[in-house]
Amino acid sequence: MSALSIYAGPTALEIIRRNGLNANQISTLVGASGGPKWFVLYGLDRYLFGEFFAGRDKPLVTLGSSAGAWRVCCLALADSVAAIERLAMLYSSEQYSGQPSTHEVTEKAKIMLAEVLGHKGIQEIINNKVFHTHIIANRCKGFGSSTSRTLQIIALVASAFANAISRKSLSLFYQRTIFTNMRELSPWAGLIDLDTQLISLIEENVFDAMMASGSIPFILDGVRDIAGAPKGQYWDGGITDYHFDIPFHSGSDLVLYPHFSPKVIPGWFDKNLWWRSVDPANFHNVVLVTPSQSFVDSLPYGKIPDRKDFNTLDYEVRLAYWQTVLVKSAELADDFKELIDNDVGLEAIQPFDHITK
Repeated sequence: MSALSIYAGPTALEIIRRNGLNANQISTLVGASGGPKWFVLYGLDRYLFGEFFAGRDKPLVTLGSSAGAWRVCCLALADSVAAIERLAMLYSSEQYSGQPSTHEVTEKAKIMLAEVLGHKGIQEIINNKVFHTHIIANRCKGFGSSTSRTLQIIALVASAFANAISRKSLSLFYQRTIFTNMRELSPWAGLIDLDTQLISLIEENVFDAMMASGSIPFILDGVRDIAGAPKGQYWDGGITDYHFDIPFHSGSDLVLYPHFSPKVIPGWFDKNLWWRSVDPANFHNVVLVTPSQSFVDSLPYGKIPDRKDFNTLDYEVRLAYWQTVLVKSAELADDFKELIDNDVGLEAIQPFDHITK
């Protein structure tokens, strides 16, 4: 049984069945929110960063929110494999007090990201001419940007209720903010689905943008007044773009989307909205690479890691579980490499549209 399940939009499926799959076909790489769910993709990331995209000179646009943003930032570093290894090691071994405050979680996240980036990481992201990084965070509007926790909670709850009626209502509460080293050349410079602004990545805001992108409300502290961006409170990029529902680009090149599940959910508040699904037209050229159900069943507890593990498992148990997943995730890389090198599993790629309905 393959460790992979792969889904492709109609454009992508036609191209792959005609020509196979190779790195030159891909112009966009996507990384979703999901916290430690990402550990199941760690081995695949190591292969993509260290071999699949190695030596690349054709530009690759990357887009990420929350943990996905941290991953695409690792790709932009000079030693991307070492960076993703640091992220996996530090994140999976993180330990908190019994009832950690948002300040404690935030400070540990800052220490982790600083170690992942190292001394030159920020400059490497800004100046990278091949990997064009896009980090999504959300600037709160109105009283949601207050320093009052009570007002922040009211705004969050109100936005969740409004989103249940219409996803477009998120623009009343948040401004999607995309930090990038492309600015007006970005393929997402003209997004109109939600209120969106693009901000140039500069030395003074890369770290804060990464922190803001992963700042889950009331789990971490939000980031205030990011340099080069409008003043206010910035929260997790997953609020608007949990798994994304945007046109990735208008060309014929492919979008590679390593994901921890075949289920794609537009925004954070949509997780329990059974009627809310992504628009298949936005995924016509997407190749969605996920762990197969048989692979997930083989993991401890028969599931991939998630944030609930912090509360339900003792530290030593959780550490052993997550380390097992990190090691086993190499199986995804092995099967993807077989597909790339020898077309093994090409015929098993499924159409994407059936998982959006």
